[in-house]
Amino acid sequence: MADLNPEIFNLEVTNHELIKLAYDAYLANSRSSHAKTLKRGEVRGGGKKPWKQKGTGRARFGSTRNPIWRHGGVAGGRTGNENFTKNLSRNAKKVAVMQALSIKNTDKNIITIDSLGIKDGKVKEVLATLKKNGITSENTLIVVPEKDALTLRATNNIDFVKVVRPTFLNVFDIMNADKIVLVKDSEAQLENWLIGKENA
Repeated sequence: MADLNPEIFNLEVTNHELIKLAYDAYLANSRSSHAKTLKRGEVRGGGKKPWKQKGTGRARFGSTRNPIWRHGGVAGGRTGNENFTKNLSRNAKKVAVMQALSIKNTDKNIITIDSLGIKDGKVKEVLATLKKNGITSENTLIVVPEKDALTLRATNNIDFVKVVRPTFLNVFDIMNADKIVLVKDSEAQLENWLIGKENA
């Protein structure tokens, strides 16, 4: 295990319920509502009564766009305005992040490095640094103190790498990462965000 703050990276996680709630909330809050169905009043046509009310022996209908008819409207369908968001308190999210980081640290999947070795914004510079630390193709989450232009240019085209700042860490990215790389100074920002004075 990396030598990290035990208040964040060494919590005893006996129940994964909070992590699951945070994971599901992230997915739900990333979901947008695009599907839309037409109600009977929105389907084109159907203005004429298909047959007279009485005397035919058939069931009475006022429109061919009745939901039980073929080509009719949809009853209880999507409107396009559905809200799928799930709320989780700020403190609960932070605790979930610390629990997720503790699990990864216990599994020895967190690495700390001084820098990514970026000088010219080249992809090969980052790949060389990762390879030096035993990372070749695993899904890797790199936590950097700042996402500058050189860092973005050097990492954007690496398909197994995602770069985030400490305050943008979330349970979804942490749990889906095979390895987490903490660049120097990012741990201090993480501590300030999760257990700093403003959280007291």
